[in-house]
Amino acid sequence: MAELSFKYVHVNGIRLHVAAAGPKDGEMIILLHGFPEFWRAWEKQMHALAEEGYFVVAPDQRGYHLSAKPSGTAPYTMDALREDIIGLIFHFKREKAVIVGHDWGGAAGWYMALTRPEYISLFIPVNMPHLTAMPKTMLTHPMDLLKGYYMAAFQIPALPDKAAAIFQYAALKAHLTVTSCPEAFSKPDLEGYQFAWSQPGSVTAMFNWFRAIPFGPAEAMSTETINVPVRMIWGMHDWFLGTAAAKESLKYCSDGGGVFIEEATHWVHHEQPELVTQFIKNFIQENQLGGSMYAGYQL
Repeated sequence: MAELSFKYVHVNGIRLHVAAAGPKDGEMIILLHGFPEFWRAWEKQMHALAEEGYFVVAPDQRGYHLSAKPSGTAPYTMDALREDIIGLIFHFKREKAVIVGHDWGGAAGWYMALTRPEYISLFIPVNMPHLTAMPKTMLTHPMDLLKGYYMAAFQIPALPDKAAAIFQYAALKAHLTVTSCPEAFSKPDLEGYQFAWSQPGSVTAMFNWFRAIPFGPAEAMSTETINVPVRMIWGMHDWFLGTAAAKESLKYCSDGGGVFIEEATHWVHHEQPELVTQFIKNFIQENQLGGSMYAGYQL
């Protein structure tokens, strides 16, 4: 099994804690976690992809776990999140990388694909739709609007932060366990998450990603065509996001496609880790060969 290494890197004016694995000369893959996770969300994929010769990097994104936690909402806009990713590419002396992003990590990836495509060789969003597709489908699919209730709740100042600590992070644990397949998260997983959430300022910083939404750049809602290859992975039984948003997302891509995974939820990378890893490898190999096997596939 490929060994993981850990380091702190200074990018975009802040310090990020980063996990890495694989040969330094391998093709670079950046794995971006979502809410309320940290680098460990991708641990199984990291080992497997590193064994295949890829250089894999999974940061604790700003505000999470051991990375810096700037105060206020301004440091959590899409521009800041994007520049962190570009900073990682520069730090490891690369020109571009494969970007894989789940949930909020996927949101940052979509924005980067739209605004700084020159740094992405392939984008793989995991259960995160295009930033314009999501509100659009909420208007036509009322159940999707109801599913997104938590995004509004998390924007309430201070309340969710205090509640999380008072109740020993029970709501955050439930956010993972109630909405996933049985045994998707082990006891050690949940203990690791609780440790991450208990870091000073962590919970507030995590919620500040949501609070920054109203102050985000207008470009995030652009309908311009995304011209980097996009291959989506989507767990069918997502409690938070509907499949209509996944299908709508590909309408904004000049080279889009992907797969639905039936026996999975929003947390597909935990529930079907081997399958997710295999699709990531397939997508990269297809992209290197200039093929289109997965263009429009099953979505």
